[in-house]
Amino acid sequence: MAKNEAAFSLVELILIVAFIGIFAVIAVPKLNLAIISKQKADTFARKIVTDLRLTRRLAISDAANNPKGFDLNMLGVSPYTGYEIENADTNAIVTTCTIDSDVSVTGDAKFKFTILGGTQTGDGQLSVFAEGRSLSITVNSATGAVKCVEN
Repeated sequence: MAKNEAAFSLVELILIVAFIGIFAVIAVPKLNLAIISKQKADTFARKIVTDLRLTRRLAISDAANNPKGFDLNMLGVSPYTGYEIENADTNAIVTTCTIDSDVSVTGDAKFKFTILGGTQTGDGQLSVFAEGRSLSITVNSATGAVKCVEN
């Protein structure tokens, strides 16, 4: 009688499953960290753009009560550790945000929005970096328009 040797033994199957498990333990964390860090750059760039637009909106909408406008001030030295939105008339802090340590933000330290929506500080620019991802945020001084583009 001929023996059928086309099947795998239990030991072979256990070794294959063990090797796949070892490779998964090594590969998965490295892939996820890179993806998460790149996503953090996008997330923080969007958050900064949103808060710059909020600062502009506050300056325009509160123009009757606040002739000095609102400021977005970066905190720390470049690369910045966070930022705050400040009422320029009362010096009251509207909101603050801490920048994640995985993300590097550099550029202008202050964005001062007037009651007409423009900025007194000229065209402003910030750069956001994380894990090979780079984005540029630009604020037009005349209109206060905020634009974010990938480098």
